[in-house]
Amino acid sequence: MSISSSTVVAGATADDVFRQTPDTISGEPFDSSSSSSISNITQAFPFSSGNPRVEETRGVMHLYRDDVVSASPSVLPVERKSLVCVLGVPNYMTYADFCQFCGSFIQHILEMRIVRNDGMEDRYSILIRFDSQDSTDNFYKHFNGTRFSSLEAEVCCVLFTVDVQYTGSIEHTQASPASSAEQPTCPVCLERLDQDTSGILTTICNHSFHCSCISNWTDSSCPVCRYCQQQPEKSICAVCQTSENLWMCVICGNVGCGRYKEGHAIRHWKETQHCYSLELDTRRVWDYAGDNYVHRLIQSKTDGKLVALNSHCHHTNDGCGSCDCVDSEFSDALLNSKVEAIVNEYNELLTTQLENQKLYFESLLEDVKEENEREISIAVEKALALRLQKMQAKLDRCLKEKSILDDLNENLLKNQEIWTEKISQIEEREKRALKLKDDKIRALEEQLRDLMAYLEAGKTMEQLSMSDKIKDGTVLSIPTESSSRSGSKATNSRRRS
Repeated sequence: MSISSSTVVAGATADDVFRQTPDTISGEPFDSSSSSSISNITQAFPFSSGNPRVEETRGVMHLYRDDVVSASPSVLPVERKSLVCVLGVPNYMTYADFCQFCGSFIQHILEMRIVRNDGMEDRYSILIRFDSQDSTDNFYKHFNGTRFSSLEAEVCCVLFTVDVQYTGSIEHTQASPASSAEQPTCPVCLERLDQDTSGILTTICNHSFHCSCISNWTDSSCPVCRYCQQQPEKSICAVCQTSENLWMCVICGNVGCGRYKEGHAIRHWKETQHCYSLELDTRRVWDYAGDNYVHRLIQSKTDGKLVALNSHCHHTNDGCGSCDCVDSEFSDALLNSKVEAIVNEYNELLTTQLENQKLYFESLLEDVKEENEREISIAVEKALALRLQKMQAKLDRCLKEKSILDDLNENLLKNQEIWTEKISQIEEREKRALKLKDDKIRALEEQLRDLMAYLEAGKTMEQLSMSDKIKDGTVLSIPTESSSRSGSKATNSRRRS
């Protein structure tokens, strides 16, 4: 399948099928029977390509449904071709960014065509044709569902393309840009565009380049015609975001709404003293200080000459500047004679404004300097006060700890005196107890000596008595109880004595 004609995938859904019978599909006759056989697993997207100001090509692209393929990722469509479409590429990705994104497959790409999504101004799509079916399948498996960047949330959506139907082109001017057939060479390297030897990338404005050449172009516009998919944003008020009745300050470029809206433009003049403001709709300059328009000349759209805008005409009430009451030659001569005076006038106005702006900004700088000094002094005072507060808190904490330590020391000294007195009392008691014990020991020792002496004496007496009785020949039995009683009585009598 060839994609030499402009093909693009739009952001439509399956319900937005653009059902028209095209004359050709990728340059070949369209087989309606084959299309109807796979219509239940395909979805159609209307697309357009080309510069809308010059020539625009429209058509419909039939792709396999994403849900059919995602239901069984391992099973790819049987009737698939070596043509895929990358849907919804964000506009911030340039041609070089996308070539770098798919750099591992760039040697297998024969042709890439960038096309416009209908109804989606912030995205575009790319139709890619590979040299073999294996390369196409590997590209699908590798990049489908992959994020374009690790810092962004957008993912790459790759779908197999069934066919492309062209519904025609719309020419807006007689001179149209050269097509790929009329431009056999690359505008960058001037070599012949041969897709068999090098991949070809066709931009959204239908200009073709080698992929290796366009990958060095870091801008999002076309290197030939400078057409850019990213259209410039409309001017809005910097405060209320409205897009009606806008005025732009010619000094600093601030955009604000007029006094019949919210009056942010005149408020900007009161705050900055930038008295000249340009009305974006009519390109006329208003002087807030003089309360009138100060524009003098504009460039005529017919002959390119400088003419007075809204010059006074006594045939009309509002002044037209284009009636026949003044001879054209006289007007040209008068205009040429006053150009230098007008230039001098504008130079003087600019000089005056620059001087006023110098004084104004010097006053602003003085105010900022004073404000900074005041803020610095306040910050220093706050820092000192905070430091003093911290030091005072630390001192109070130390004093509190000192008082606690003093009380603790006083209590310890009192406890020391009490325990010293108690220890002395205990020592005295111990001394008295020891003295009593020693006295008892001495008394017991004396009693023990007396007892031992008594026992020895009693033993001696018994031996003597025994010997006397043996001599007389009579042995008498001495009862033990009586002897023990007598001994105990003798002992008690000695103790009492």
